[in-house]
Amino acid sequence: MPAKLLDGKSLARDIRRELADEVAEFVKSHKIVPTLAAVLVGTDPASEVYVRNKRRDCKEVGIQSELYHLPESTTEGELLARIDELNQDEQVHGILVQLPVPRQIDTERVLQAINPLKDVDAFHPENVGLLVQGRPRYLPCTPHGVQQVLQRKDIPIAGQHAVIIGRSDIVGKPLSIMLAQRGLDATVTLCHSRTHDLPAVARLADILIVAIGQPNFVTADMVKPGATVIDVGINRTDDGLVGDVDFEAVREVAGHITPVPGGVGPLTRVMLLVNTLTAARLLINHESYESHE
Repeated sequence: MPAKLLDGKSLARDIRRELADEVAEFVKSHKIVPTLAAVLVGTDPASEVYVRNKRRDCKEVGIQSELYHLPESTTEGELLARIDELNQDEQVHGILVQLPVPRQIDTERVLQAINPLKDVDAFHPENVGLLVQGRPRYLPCTPHGVQQVLQRKDIPIAGQHAVIIGRSDIVGKPLSIMLAQRGLDATVTLCHSRTHDLPAVARLADILIVAIGQPNFVTADMVKPGATVIDVGINRTDDGLVGDVDFEAVREVAGHITPVPGGVGPLTRVMLLVNTLTAARLLINHESYESHE
């Protein structure tokens, strides 16, 4: 029997409805509209589409969206100056610098320049440290989207063996930390290019999460029968968008599976909106605290 589809599009739609109510209540109570500033450097087509979708999502839930589109020739100093302006702008609650940035710009320096309270991607070292300690200010968007899929679709996590293929700072590492935290309580194995006998390790997974950017990398023989398979990859091929999982083959083995597109991607975007509302709440509390010092 083919695996049950974990539909991220419908799930994201449900969360946006919930979030729209929360944003409306926040605006009514504080007379402040949560605002997300997106900075896009260059003309990468995928980044432009992604930012456009984020702006559309913001409008749907009542969040103000501002776009700063800078030319490909922008220097690191110019980008840092723009970030500093946004850090100082009291009307801006969240700052997103769309990655990748052009090669003349140091990504780490840029991410560290964002005020941690406005770092709604949760990439700043301070926010990463809080996540590791189990007291996150924000959850990184894609890992949080994966968590939402598992929890809202009633996939058991506690005591389950979660195998993550890919150790990026954006997905694999933070997700491994989140799933192992108290409250989720998975047993986590984090795999990478040096993992010995990767197919054998993958077959141990009750929950298999793949985020490496290689089309159709995970085949049916790498999946335990009945496992939940979460495909985070998005790869552009001659046949269109495909994930890191051989979807048609693996769905005949797995118990649950996310499609690509329409799986984790829509949830990544909506988690950014969740973090923007959280940032607005935190900044109000932060300003209230400072005013009483």
